[in-house]
Amino acid sequence: MSGIEGSLRASGIQRIAGVDEAGRGPCAGPLVVAAVILRNPDAPSLLRVQDSKALSEKIREELFDVIKEESLAYSIIEISPEEIDRIGLHKSNLAGMRRAINALTIQPEYVLTDGYAIEGLAIPNLAVWKGDQVALSISAASILAKVYRDRIMIAADSQYPGYGFAQHKGYITAAHTKALGELGVTAIHRKSFANVAAISINK
Repeated sequence: MSGIEGSLRASGIQRIAGVDEAGRGPCAGPLVVAAVILRNPDAPSLLRVQDSKALSEKIREELFDVIKEESLAYSIIEISPEEIDRIGLHKSNLAGMRRAINALTIQPEYVLTDGYAIEGLAIPNLAVWKGDQVALSISAASILAKVYRDRIMIAADSQYPGYGFAQHKGYITAAHTKALGELGVTAIHRKSFANVAAISINK
């Protein structure tokens, strides 16, 4: 447990929600935000929990169900490419964080977020720099968001063959850029992103 979470619990605050997102960088697919309140951060089953980016896909998949089982409450929210195009990525991220917290079936006493403060939230909250690396509840949320989003993009690979979504998950790679040029822009691409807009204009 991080110093932040340990200090909060030592002061009597027990219901701490960690919030994190997956999918800010890709030019295709949704932004996914997860929030989780862990029942017991010291549970042995959570020992492997850390920043989702530091874990293999296999371990993330295993921990996805473990985290859900060890949570008092959790929520996972999708922000569509259309909403990202309409209001912008940063506003979408903040809106997703608010929705994820409000969707929890148990109200947290305190909220920890990865890097971005949530304006207008009535619950006390703190933005933690590199939070997914230093706060267990944020790390747990990062795994929920990452696994959920990866599953969406793997399913999209069947719906939109030829783009390689199962491999790159919507991120900009040479193969993805080549597919965009040859096959065009799909319904799940973020048309406000410069590389996608360039294809749309040139087609």
